[in-house]
Amino acid sequence: MVNSTVVATLTVYVNPAIGNDANAGTRLKPYKTLTHALKVATTTPKIIQLAPGTYSTTSGEVFPLVIPVGVIVVGRKATKGQSIVISGSGKYKSESFGIQNVALVLLNDARLMGITVTNPTEKGTGVWIESTASTLAKNTFLKCGREGVFVSGTAKPLIQDNVFVQNGVGGLVMASNSKGEVLRNVFQKNAVGIAISDSAAPLVANNTLSENRNAIALSRDAHPVLRSNLIENNVQDGLLVNGNATPDLGRTQDLAGNIFRHNGQFDIQNTTSVQLISVGNQLNPTQVKGMVEFMAAGEDTPRPGLVSPSFSDMSGHWAAAFVKALYNRNLISRFPDGSFRPEAPITRAQYAALVAACFNPTPKHPAPDFTDVPKDFWAYSAIKIAAQGGFVGGLSDRTFRPGQNVLRLQIIVSLVNGLALKAADNNNLLGYSDRNTIPNYARTAVATATQNKIVVNYPDPKQLQLNREATRGEVAAMLYQALVAIGRTPSINSPYIFSHSSFEK
Repeated sequence: MVNSTVVATLTVYVNPAIGNDANAGTRLKPYKTLTHALKVATTTPKIIQLAPGTYSTTSGEVFPLVIPVGVIVVGRKATKGQSIVISGSGKYKSESFGIQNVALVLLNDARLMGITVTNPTEKGTGVWIESTASTLAKNTFLKCGREGVFVSGTAKPLIQDNVFVQNGVGGLVMASNSKGEVLRNVFQKNAVGIAISDSAAPLVANNTLSENRNAIALSRDAHPVLRSNLIENNVQDGLLVNGNATPDLGRTQDLAGNIFRHNGQFDIQNTTSVQLISVGNQLNPTQVKGMVEFMAAGEDTPRPGLVSPSFSDMSGHWAAAFVKALYNRNLISRFPDGSFRPEAPITRAQYAALVAACFNPTPKHPAPDFTDVPKDFWAYSAIKIAAQGGFVGGLSDRTFRPGQNVLRLQIIVSLVNGLALKAADNNNLLGYSDRNTIPNYARTAVATATQNKIVVNYPDPKQLQLNREATRGEVAAMLYQALVAIGRTPSINSPYIFSHSSFEK
């Protein structure tokens, strides 16, 4: 009679505190153990809803817990499993790796969402996924003896929006011929954030890896695709490449967009004899060890040093020298058609991406939480970096408005604030014919930018035109001049660089 009730119900409920496995598994009469709920699950897709509590041998669980085909186990997705903990270990015989100590095994199309998983056994694994297409979403994998999740065989899982913290050997390990997608996860304080071995080739995108010993470690013939990950403040290396591993770090028409910064030893360490190609990543070339060649978007071959790119729309343009200089430093790129589009406006998101690339600012402020910049937004990491560095900020309603075009005044104020330049005297404003248009709050910032020769005005160097939308060419020029001001680049002669002394009588 119990089984027939379960079959007729899409969702069954489990509560280790007040449940009883003799119940019908309803909301009012939940089961006590997840073990029992999994046993009565059939091939019909089901949802097993877990109540807050700890699911362990003490509460009656028998490990490993095997989630059957098509079954969904759900806790609290909004909190990534806070207060809903599965803790335990049992012997599991893997087809590829023999006997393992595992808490949970996911079969094909099984899903685990909103759960905290820990396996405190010395060589314990939180979740084992082998040759199945299962899903892990919005979970926390905490203090597992060996790794939070192990993926092997021909598995193609979706691992998304999870947190991996303080796992003994690795947060996530992918081996054999596994693929799948690893998206928007946080890996923090693990021995290795993500370890990829054998011939595994997952897509690893939009993840944050920080405070691990090594963020990503590759070995054997691993060839993952790495896109838009933030890899910062790791104790040793951001990306460690061993064996014959060949990560995809970007292509000429598919920029990688990974950000490496403040890693203790190297941003990238390539110990192999294979040259890696990096296209569109933000990193410090002095923090790279081994054979790594840098390319910019639109290039067909690596560029070993300074080049003179041919932009299809920059010939004779007043900002050409600034654009080419930034390009040569791998700070900007061309569009696929070879253009730069110097007269096009620039959005707040695009500006934040340029600031992050040009200055790699040190965080000065807490990480922002803009309501209109989701973690899967293409410029999420760059906006976070620019905001923490003091170059950009949000509005009173906690929005960032990434698609809004930037004004010339906003560029000038942003660069002065972000670089924390010493305030200058307002006498530097006397040469501007439209100085009365400068808002009172911005007068010192404009004067400071003027003294540091950051302000670039075309066609008339005496006209600020502060309330006009900035063009890509103007932004490139002022970013370059800001780099000159802090001593990172040599100066470029241009009649449009405003200097108060040039107009003194």
